Amino acid sequence: MLEPLTARIALRGYPVWVYPETSLMDVSGTIRAILNQKSREVFSISPDATVFEAIELMDAKNVGALLVVKQERLVGVISERDYTRKVVLRGKRSREAKVAEIMSTNVFTTHPREGVDECLRIMTDKHIRHLPVLEGDKIVGVISIGDLVKHVISCQQAAIAHLESYIHGGYVG
Repeated sequence: MLEPLTARIALRGYPVWVYPETSLMDVSGTIRAILNQKSREVFSISPDATVFEAIELMDAKNVGALLVVKQERLVGVISERDYTRKVVLRGKRSREAKVAEIMSTNVFTTHPREGVDECLRIMTDKHIRHLPVLEGDKIVGVISIGDLVKHVISCQQAAIAHLESYIHGGYVG
């Protein structure tokens, strides 16, 4: 039998038993589940487009990054961060510079079966905010750190609701 650890969490002051093998901060689920909650629209741009065109598209679509695609293949990502660091700070002209000149080419990707926890780890460790989602070579979506944070919050809210129900006698095992 496992020895429970007693912890008081912000659950209306009731003690909650926490077992080492389980976690209230469980970040389960796959990237497919997150993609199913989002629009399937993926915003992309050609490497031959100007940086100004990329920034205009990001503004119009209210996104922080675009996939850079050539002949239906992912060749890079251009983000607001790329713009500020590689155009603004270096004195380039966004109406003249091409996306290919400033895009990030060392792109980390994921797949729909990947776990949310693994993507959180990659994004945190590599300091990236957007992960293209591929099935083989086909682009099927993009997830942002914001998408993952929303998922984690949803999981935590569900765990809290489950514990509140249990505390108040609503648990039906």
